[in-house]
Amino acid sequence: MKLGISPLAEHDLESIGDWIAQDNPLRAISFTEELYQQCLLIAEAPSHYRERPELAPGIRCCTYGRYLVLFRVLDTEVRIERVMHGSRDISKALSEPY
Repeated sequence: MKLGISPLAEHDLESIGDWIAQDNPLRAISFTEELYQQCLLIAEAPSHYRERPELAPGIRCCTYGRYLVLFRVLDTEVRIERVMHGSRDISKALSEPY
């Protein structure tokens, strides 16, 4: 399926890169690229990932290291909604306006 990335998820990826870059700029680049590649894999087979209805309607989740990629399967695309560290309050983050 086609991959879509929400503005919040784009901001998440940028923030993750900025955080890692404080200690290791090269790793920041490679890690954010790995996260993006994981998003592409999700779009190829979104049904392989667990539904998380307790977080929000229609949300599925993929774990990548300590990060969670939260997404929805829509009619024409797989939309990445958030990319966040697993220690964050996921329900609260998903309730932020898009």
